[in-house]
Amino acid sequence: MADPSAARPLAGIRVVDLTTVMLGPYATQMLGDYGADVIKVEAPDGDSTRSTGPAREPGMAATFLGANSSKRSVVLDLKQAPGRDVVVCSVRPQKMKALGLDPDVLRRSNPRLVVVGVVGFGEEGPYAGRPAYDDIIQGLCGLASLNAMQGGEPAYVPTVIADKTCGLFTTQAVLLALVQRSATGQGSVVEVPMFEAMASFTLVEHLYGLTFRPPEGGPGYSRLLTRWRKPYPTADGHVCIVPYSTQHWQRFFDEVGRPEVMRDPRFGTMEARTRNIDALYGELAACTSARTTAEWLQACERLDIPAAPMRRLAELEQDPHLAATGFFRRLHDPGMGDLVLPSAPLRFDGRRAQHGMPPRLGEHTLEVLREAGLPEDTLNTLLATRVAVQHAQRTTP
Repeated sequence: MADPSAARPLAGIRVVDLTTVMLGPYATQMLGDYGADVIKVEAPDGDSTRSTGPAREPGMAATFLGANSSKRSVVLDLKQAPGRDVVVCSVRPQKMKALGLDPDVLRRSNPRLVVVGVVGFGEEGPYAGRPAYDDIIQGLCGLASLNAMQGGEPAYVPTVIADKTCGLFTTQAVLLALVQRSATGQGSVVEVPMFEAMASFTLVEHLYGLTFRPPEGGPGYSRLLTRWRKPYPTADGHVCIVPYSTQHWQRFFDEVGRPEVMRDPRFGTMEARTRNIDALYGELAACTSARTTAEWLQACERLDIPAAPMRRLAELEQDPHLAATGFFRRLHDPGMGDLVLPSAPLRFDGRRAQHGMPPRLGEHTLEVLREAGLPEDTLNTLLATRVAVQHAQRTTP
């Protein structure tokens, strides 16, 4: 049952989720957390992330739990999909057509339907139809090359940043299409191309000198590419310090007894610091190991310089701010025991989103098909022919 005190701005919207792995499920989880009825349509063997990572029962691995809250799971032949407001799919267009789920066909049966297709590459380009994974997109969009520009080797960001960023674009696409539908009464077909989305994401600051014609220098925002832009070592760990304004820098070097640094013409203005940021950050890095992390945090608070401790992943649950804001939600499942998952971050009028338990494979097949109006004899036929599969129901205490 929905929590009446929770934020549910998408209540009344039904989403048919034909996505797998991370990008699409992450997007539809956000829709479900904020009140949409998200029906995850899965093949009989389920989303591959059901087996990715540690698990306490088959089909409920950690990676799946992280991106599939607030959904219902149906194991169903895609040709028999139930009624819907929004369809989100990460199946390549050619395969969608082969399944009889071409967006134009879908919208002929329901002109108000919003169809959001997540693809690797826009349909008008020569890469259209190619498979795409996070690593591929990171490499193509220039993101992997930034590490080499910083003085290292080309490397992928150690999170599925393309999948999750494009998941945010996908959620935005759904919401924009619903706003348009409220004004026009008509649905729409929206394409979310990963390559173009991540090229846009990466180039916001890194197009840099290539913004101009003729160019005013090369690509890459220098402050982000210095090898010294990282947590700085302290006497007992690491600290993140970001002096930014001239006042910040002056206070910092006064604090460490080196006011002459800011008399250097390379560092006196924002423009000069930007040109010489590698040398300036090097000066900062040379100063931090003399004090503990706590001493630096106290000094920076006194000097009004932005600073924070470096948290390791395993330490986040103990972070006092996350604890005070109720960021981590604790669930108890009769089958799997106690679980901890991050909450959706947004609040509406002071209310957090609701959070449903990630579904077991096919847990809601009969429930959803009955809601769609299918009579029992039809349901029995679908089950007998395995067009639909009802898997184990959730255990109750």
